[in-house]
Amino acid sequence: MATSFKDKVVVVTGGTDGIGKALVELLLAQGAKVATCGRNHDKIYQLQSSFPSYPLHTIVADVSSENDCRHFIESTIKVFGGIDVLINNAGVSMRALLTDLKTDVLHQVMNTNFFGAVYCTKYALNSIIERKGSIVGVSSIAGYRGLPGRSGYSASKFALQGWLEAIRTELLDSGVHVMWVCPGFTTSNIRNAALDKNGQPQGETPMDESKLMSSEACAAYVLEAIDKKKRTLVLTFKGKQTVFMNKFFPSLADKLVKNFFFRDGKLVK
Repeated sequence: MATSFKDKVVVVTGGTDGIGKALVELLLAQGAKVATCGRNHDKIYQLQSSFPSYPLHTIVADVSSENDCRHFIESTIKVFGGIDVLINNAGVSMRALLTDLKTDVLHQVMNTNFFGAVYCTKYALNSIIERKGSIVGVSSIAGYRGLPGRSGYSASKFALQGWLEAIRTELLDSGVHVMWVCPGFTTSNIRNAALDKNGQPQGETPMDESKLMSSEACAAYVLEAIDKKKRTLVLTFKGKQTVFMNKFFPSLADKLVKNFFFRDGKLVK
């Protein structure tokens, strides 16, 4: 896979942390021309400064804004001449029960995780069709199985996967490859940045990050799946187990998932 992405133009949204950053670094190492965006100016500056002699195009953008997405994609095409692969990675999680949740939080999550992918894909689509490229969505096990305390996150990932399946079918004869990947629990900033019931970052992770798959390992699996033009990719044993149980033993899956996320009736993960 070392040369699979050489000289290809790859767009990665949300490339300043976690899986996104690992994807950017691995792609540059493989000789790709990479464009990425993020909301934090300092993180974008640090990323660009880390690769001064590499073909890396960075821009401050919030994917929940259609104008930001349009500017990001158009500037990428202007800089590199087109787009071969779009990896819709930018995302935000949330952690709150529906009884406590402000509905604005659901809008925030959906606007980033679903509409961010829609906007970027829409503006990159003509170029990707022209180059017979790939469209990728970084989804989650929450796109197969609704997770308590993460109702908005689950909704956004179900929507993302359904939408990608629809456009995959639309583009079936175009030569464009469409897929989604579900990393499972992976080390990243997404749990620290997860929104609480009021839409504010919770600022801490409820999990032992040292026991999770690394972002670097996840990124390598993702690029291999893109290279092999897989339809979907579900990572980690627990992730595959959850998808299997939910498909064939849904009632049991309800109980197991509840036990995983609750202790003494309280949401703990």
